[in-house]
Amino acid sequence: MNIREFPNKIVTFLKEVLLELKKVNWPTRQETLRYTLIVIGISVVIAAFLGGLDVIFTTLLNKFVL
Repeated sequence: MNIREFPNKIVTFLKEVLLELKKVNWPTRQETLRYTLIVIGISVVIAAFLGGLDVIFTTLLNKFVL
């Protein structure tokens, strides 16, 4: 690779990146908020479920094994 071609390759790459970014279908602000709240809600439900299992198994282990 010739060192003199390197700046031209960077410029070409960045131009292609900009062209691709224009093709992206960006979500609206409301869609982003909705999807974020869904992810947070599912995460809280799963955390509560796993926390409940942890409490149950800890109680069972303390009563019967230890």
